[in-house]
Amino acid sequence: MDPVRTPFSLLAERWQPSAAVVRRAAFAALVMSVVIVVTGGAVRLTASGLGCSTWPRCTPDSLIPTPEMGYYGVVEFTNRMLTYVLSAAVGWAILAARCHRPWRRGLTKLGWAQFWLVMSNAVLGGITVLTGLNPYTVALHLIAAMGLVWVALLMWERAKEGDGPPRLAVARPIHRLSYVVVTVIGLLVAAGTLVTGAGHHPGTPRDNKIVPRIPLDYDRLAQAHADLAFVSVGLAIAVIFVFAAVKAPPAARARARDLLVVLLLQGVLGFVQYFTDAPELLVGLHMLLATLTWIAALRVPLALRVRTDEGAPAAPKAREPKAREPQAAAV
Repeated sequence: MDPVRTPFSLLAERWQPSAAVVRRAAFAALVMSVVIVVTGGAVRLTASGLGCSTWPRCTPDSLIPTPEMGYYGVVEFTNRMLTYVLSAAVGWAILAARCHRPWRRGLTKLGWAQFWLVMSNAVLGGITVLTGLNPYTVALHLIAAMGLVWVALLMWERAKEGDGPPRLAVARPIHRLSYVVVTVIGLLVAAGTLVTGAGHHPGTPRDNKIVPRIPLDYDRLAQAHADLAFVSVGLAIAVIFVFAAVKAPPAARARARDLLVVLLLQGVLGFVQYFTDAPELLVGLHMLLATLTWIAALRVPLALRVRTDEGAPAAPKAREPKAREPQAAAV
């Protein structure tokens, strides 16, 4: 029985991208997932969260912002349009993974996972607008965006590997330690969303008292967030020493150092913005570094295992030269 032919299979018959193209497509999706986090933060920091008063339309009578909405409507609508750019990048990654030969089904599934995360987060963003920037939905919106970054990073890393089963390059307890670091960094990011929900920059002009805030003490939340940052830095330093002691792969040791550097930069920036009343530019940089910190943490455990192509043919052995037979003596 012939296999079912789909538009994807028909395209794959005519276009077989190289492995380098697949990696570039996966990287483009990862870059756009970071961009959408930063631009989403820019919407809030410019007080444009309700620049479009409804969703999925911008106003009840218009798909696009009207001149009366001014600057705020343009900022909010631009961020919505960037979702289409993100979708295009994810679509390119899906097609590249599907059309590559041999077909890498695992990569294709990761691409589709990104697509559904983008769609669900778009709906969540609409709910955020319809609920008047409820701080809990705003926090979920950011956490879902970080989930998209996670999957996009995983696809990019997998695009550089084979499809065989993973083999640990270190002892299992060391690998588990790296997941402890990822968990703590995840809690750090989640705590940052609560600080945002209780503190400055609700997403609308400061004189707007309608937008709700998380009813918790801002200073205590900021202190809890700082405590998690200290724990994260301590774990990062411990991981560097542990990796050196067990002679972990060089890539893992380099990524652990990268994580510590980003954490230290993020910590300094966080303290500066706290004591300067959270200026918009510093908060935007803080969100960018938060995303890079999340990426740096996720890359550590990925460097502790190896994937090769399952069933890949072994490299041909060099043919040994045949011994030269002695020539018969001339008669």
